[in-house]
This record gives sequence, structure tokens and C-alpha cells, in this order.
Amino acid sequence: MARGGINKAIVQKARDALIARGVNPSINAVRVELGNTGSMTTIARYLGELGKGGPLPKERRERLSDELSRLVGQLLDRLLEEGAEEVAEARTELDKHRASVNEQLAQTQAALADLQRQHGNLQAAFDVQASELSTCQSSLQSELTRNARLSQSCADLEVRVNEKDEQIRSLEEKHLHARDALEHYRTAVKDQREQEQRRHEGQLQQIQVEHRQLQQTLSVKQDELSRLNRDNERLLSDSRQQTKIMTTQDATIARLTGDLNALAIASAREEGAKEQLIDQLANSREESASLRESVTQADTRAKNAQSLLETTQHELDQLQQKLKQLQHEKKQSQSERADDQRQE
Repeated sequence: MARGGINKAIVQKARDALIARGVNPSINAVRVELGNTGSMTTIARYLGELGKGGPLPKERRERLSDELSRLVGQLLDRLLEEGAEEVAEARTELDKHRASVNEQLAQTQAALADLQRQHGNLQAAFDVQASELSTCQSSLQSELTRNARLSQSCADLEVRVNEKDEQIRSLEEKHLHARDALEHYRTAVKDQREQEQRRHEGQLQQIQVEHRQLQQTLSVKQDELSRLNRDNERLLSDSRQQTKIMTTQDATIARLTGDLNALAIASAREEGAKEQLIDQLANSREESASLRESVTQADTRAKNAQSLLETTQHELDQLQQKLKQLQHEKKQSQSERADDQRQE
């Protein structure tokens, strides 16, 4: 059986190409020229027809010997016989193939009947699906309407969100301004606090200097007070001693006065002694006056010392009061600094 695509024109074209190249256009050569396609019987039949219709060129036929011609004839006859056998076999195969095709056709028809039944079922299912599709389209339309409402709501929500974003941005800007103002206020408060702290420290240092000065002044006053106390004690001792001396002089004067009276009685007897006693009395009176003046000066110095002692004591009390006030101010300043630190 010839294969699809092999015909007389194709075989002739392959034969002419072989002849043009000087090759004997045998069945095998033609089949090779055709790309090993086509059956040997078909090629032999076409070559036989072409050989009858168009003889070989004269010059090529003259070159063939009789023996070669006979050999070619024998080969051709043998090929024809084999081709007839192959045709018989091909017909047998064709009959088998036809029976198989008929059987396949019956099966195909049965399958087609099944497919038609399935098509009916599918058509019914398609009708059901069409009904469901109509329902789905109605639902889709409802969903589209609902989606449009939702889209409108979303658009409104987006507008509101944008408004909220604007409000948030405005609030953030206000927050930034407030934070900047707060930071500026904190900086100002910090600067003011540092200035106050420096002022407090300056005041504290000044108070400490004044405190040291007051302590030094107090120490000096205490030294002066001690010295005045010592001077007062010394003056009192001198005053007591002068008083004792004056008492002794008074006793002496009294004794001398008695002696003078005795001498006055005995003046007549002791004229020379009278003048001496008068000189002694004058000297005693001068000494007594001098002692009285010393006592008076000692009393005056004692009074001045007492007044100076009172003044010094008053100043000492004032210094102690001022020292207590400075200590109180120092404690208050330290408390304020502690409060500022806790507030920080």
C-alpha cells in the first residue's frame, strides 16, 4: 500500500534527478532519493509507467550492454513479483484494518450515543446552570448595587479619613509647637534656675564669707571681752587694794589725828615735835587726797569697763542673733535648692 504523499510526479522528479546525475534510477535509488518513503511496489509501478511513456536517452541506452539489459529485466520482473506479493499482503492488511476500523466505528458510534446521552445530561445541567447563572446575575446586580453603596461609603470614609488626617496633622503641628514652647519654657526655667542657683551660691558664698567675718569678729570681740574681763578683774583688784590702802590711810589719819590731839595738848611741851607732826599731817592729807583721787579714777575705770563690757555683750548678742539668722537663711537656701533638684 502506498504511503501518503507518494505519487507519479514525485517519483518522476526523483527519477529525473538520478538520471541527471548519471545514476541508474532503480527502485531502491528512487526510494532513497525520496527519503526512504513510499512502498517498493508503488515506486516500481510508477517507474514502469514512466519507462513506457519516456524511454531513456539514446546515448545512455546505447551504452548499456545486452547482458545488463537482461539483468535489469530480470530484476524488474522479480521486483514486480515481489511487489505483487506485497500488494496482496497489503490488501490483506487493508481488510484487517478495515475490519478494525469498522469495529472502532461501532465502538465510536456507541461512544457517540453515550456522549449524546451525556450531552443531554449536560444540557439539562447547563439549563440548571443557566438558571443558577440568572440567579447569580441577579445576586451580582444586588452585590454591584451594594458594592456601589459600599464604594460611596468608602469614599465618604476616605473623605472623613482625610479630614481626620488633616486634623491629626494640625494636632501634630500644634503638638510640635507646644513641645517647642515647652522646650523653650524648660530652657528658660532651667536658665532661670541656673541663674537663681548661681545667685544662691553667690549669696551662700557671701553669707559664708560674712559668717566667717562674723566668726572672726565674734572671736575678736570674745578676745576683747576676755581682755576687758581681765582688765575689769585687775581694776577691781586694784580698786580693792586701793580701798584697803585708803582704809589703812584713814586709820592712819585717825591715828594721826589722835596723835595730833595728843600733840596739841602736848604742843607746849614739844614745839619742835608740833611742826614735824604738822608736816606729817600735811603729807598724810596729800597722800589721802591722792589716794581718794586714785580710788575715784579706779571707780571711773571700773564703770567704763562695766559699760564697755555691757556694750560688748550686747554686740555679742547681736552677732549671735545675726549668725543664727544667717544659719537659718543658709538652711532655707539649701532647702530651696533641694526642692529645685527634686522638681528637676
